[in-house]
Amino acid sequence: MYRFKTLPAQTALLIAIAAPNLYQTAYAQSTDDNDAHTATSDTKPVLVTGSRIPRASKEGPTSVTVITGEDIEKQGYRNVYDALNAQTQNTGMTQGADFGNTFTPAANTISLRGLGPNHTLILLNGRRIADYPVAYDGSVNFVNLANIPSALVDRIEILNSGASAIYGSDAIAGVVNIITKKQVSGVDINVKAGGTQDGGGSNQRIQITGGGSSGNLTGLFGIELSRTQPIWSRQRDFMSSTSSDGTTPTRVFSRQNVDSGKYIDPGAATCDQLGNLFYDSVVRVKSKSGVYCGSGKAQPAYWTTMTQNESENLFGSLRYQLSAKTELFSDLMLGFNSTQNNTRGPSWTSEAVSNSYFFNQNSGNNESWSRRISPEEIGGATRYNRKWNDVAANLTVGVRGDIPSTSSWNYEAAYNISAYTSRKTTPLLLSNVDSFFLGPRLGYDADGIAIYAPDPKRLYQPLTPDQFNSITGEAISRDKSWTQTLSLSANGELFDLPAGPVRVAAVTELGSQGFSNTPDPQINQGVFYNQAAANGASGSRQRYALGTELNIPIIKELVATVAGRYDEYNFAGRSDGKFTYNTGLEFRPANTLLFRGNYATSFRAPDMNYIYSSTTRGYYSSTTDYYRCQRAGQALAGCEFNNYSPGANYIQTGSKDLKSENGKSWSYGVVWSPSANFDISADFWRIQIDNLVTNLDPDTILHNEANCRAGQLNINSPICADALARVQRNPANAIFNPNAIQNILVNPINAASERTSGLDFSGKWRIKAGGVGDFLLKANYTKVLSHHYKQFAADPDTDELNSLTNPDWGSKVNASVTWLRNKWTSTVQVTRYGSLPSADQTRRISPFALVNLSASYQINPRASVSLIVNNVFNSVRQDNTAGWPYYPVGNYNPYGRQGWLEFNYHFGS
Repeated sequence: MYRFKTLPAQTALLIAIAAPNLYQTAYAQSTDDNDAHTATSDTKPVLVTGSRIPRASKEGPTSVTVITGEDIEKQGYRNVYDALNAQTQNTGMTQGADFGNTFTPAANTISLRGLGPNHTLILLNGRRIADYPVAYDGSVNFVNLANIPSALVDRIEILNSGASAIYGSDAIAGVVNIITKKQVSGVDINVKAGGTQDGGGSNQRIQITGGGSSGNLTGLFGIELSRTQPIWSRQRDFMSSTSSDGTTPTRVFSRQNVDSGKYIDPGAATCDQLGNLFYDSVVRVKSKSGVYCGSGKAQPAYWTTMTQNESENLFGSLRYQLSAKTELFSDLMLGFNSTQNNTRGPSWTSEAVSNSYFFNQNSGNNESWSRRISPEEIGGATRYNRKWNDVAANLTVGVRGDIPSTSSWNYEAAYNISAYTSRKTTPLLLSNVDSFFLGPRLGYDADGIAIYAPDPKRLYQPLTPDQFNSITGEAISRDKSWTQTLSLSANGELFDLPAGPVRVAAVTELGSQGFSNTPDPQINQGVFYNQAAANGASGSRQRYALGTELNIPIIKELVATVAGRYDEYNFAGRSDGKFTYNTGLEFRPANTLLFRGNYATSFRAPDMNYIYSSTTRGYYSSTTDYYRCQRAGQALAGCEFNNYSPGANYIQTGSKDLKSENGKSWSYGVVWSPSANFDISADFWRIQIDNLVTNLDPDTILHNEANCRAGQLNINSPICADALARVQRNPANAIFNPNAIQNILVNPINAASERTSGLDFSGKWRIKAGGVGDFLLKANYTKVLSHHYKQFAADPDTDELNSLTNPDWGSKVNASVTWLRNKWTSTVQVTRYGSLPSADQTRRISPFALVNLSASYQINPRASVSLIVNNVFNSVRQDNTAGWPYYPVGNYNPYGRQGWLEFNYHFGS
């Protein structure tokens, strides 16, 4: 097993002798229109993501989408994540920073082809970067795209196919390569500020980039500072209350007789004196279970739909020409990010650590008291914000150049290290909260039920901020991840064929990665109220890889590409090795026409979170109990068990026996480019994953359990046997909360398979209209043709494409028109999203389109000003079928119209 902490010179020498390796980073030639699809040859070979061999054409056997740094600004994208999220290949819904209830509200990611964020390989300048240290959805590792500054992005290349034979593990659904600028002359200052029409979300950004050269030394630097204020759900009228659709207001002050199941009426005067809380919304509520003081704004009061964020990103790059054929290089990127969000206010239920009720000595009844604490009582909702302070760092150093005594061979030796640390601060009620509301515990009755003699006035008395502070503390968790790679590379011409030279690239890598999650020790010391035991987790693994790639001109019109790579991972006392290969064909019957095809195998080593996660107990932020809704005969939209918060408890375990996933993909297509001003392409693709590692989704488990109990699924099927075993419930005759969920048991498994297929279309047309100006039309379209998933080998295929439980899009369109005339440039960008299942999972809601607009004016050769408007028509996709928050969270946002003013000034030549 490799223990790769530092790499001695002997190790590097052995690797250098064993296998010379290709220059790893994919730098493509900058052109006036980097995303142009052309079947014709360029004069200078370039490196394009998906191959390690410089090529004479930007188009190859697999399609590559390019987003330039200029596109990010012109098309209204706020940052790198926004640009990637809008791409048509990104058909999967993800839980981003603005999702709300999620394990990773300080991070953003994408899901190419709807296969999840862990099946897309994210590279920075062709090199791996550290995973976010907390697992996505509590299960899979992923790269956070929220902290990559757009100021230094030259372009982003998206390889639309599997590529493990080139890049190794993770490259199953595709590869995203974010390529930074390599040369800047002078200094540019860019200032941007704006906000939303409907309130909240104001943001400011300043970018400073510069560079130059002196003798043999060339360098550039970049600084990006940004700040974003939150948007609270109460700032959007349509979601400012959970009861606007007639749903019964949420209990905020309640006292329940457990034996009868009825709430004890506090009296109209009591609720009236509390009416100013939760933004003047507390009222006396009569329900079928009794009377309590409630509010429709209890949940919206503490819910941010846009996180608060402050970030500082720094970048530096140096190149030193050691000789005419040798260059030393280094890149450094540092990111400091502070994020705050809020998805749940402070709440208390009596004796929650036991059975949530007590014996009231004064009334002689078993009672359950509960309380939601309002923003007015704590000094404002932000007092209960969760906070993340993250630091991300990436460093690369190396040497590259021509191999002596050769005419076409190049080499590179590089070391790359990337690390990510996150400090999370969570406000929590202290363990003294029971005695604060109930007084001292007087003992236990014969059944072990706690005895109190509480004063009801204490329950219905608003708190002061000082009182709240006396029952509230903070838990601080610390998480970190890292990855490092030593790579050696070489490429050149092997020998000549009649149609041209056979070119070859070879690669060898030695690397390691690890993570650690360290919860606050106070959690296990009983300091906080109703907190399950929190166990830390950590682990590491080592890897090495050897690979090669050939580009073979069979005849002038036909070129073949063949690549093979072996990766071995060592972890948890065992090793797992995979050989993957890739074949491609390019047929050019004419200079303007390209037919292409590709077949690739791929793999993904099991997520380290899956392997090293210890038994973890906790609770979900929110849960929908479909079974209890069915038993109560309540429609999902108005069901009291729909999206209740806090959610159900879970018990999660890891597994060190998981196997690697095996994938394969193939694609074929055509590119037609009759001129430099016009091109169009069409590609069919198919991806399949076997031995898919997946952490069971609690919502899917609960949905399956309800369908099994209702007879909608065969109760004797493997999927029903599994679902029923994973949901632990209170007995049906329990005194308190009969049939309520006790625990949901979740763990990773190797599922049978997942496969998906579809079509990609892309086109560009540049029109020169004389005095009117120039027009550039672009369009991209992705249509998913099929998507099937099978959890167990004996189960039938699940049609995910047409499933009413799958929130992914089946189609997506991006189209833009750019007009250039003299000093003016204007772009209209339209994104159309396909239909989605409704929130109550009974039908599909119609497609939805968003329009962005930008206009810029070149004041003089050094200065320009721009106006950017996103969501020009102030459209918000609403869905009222399953209650609050009344829109498809994760698929769309409720921001409405946003606008920015931007000013750029250039100093120097």
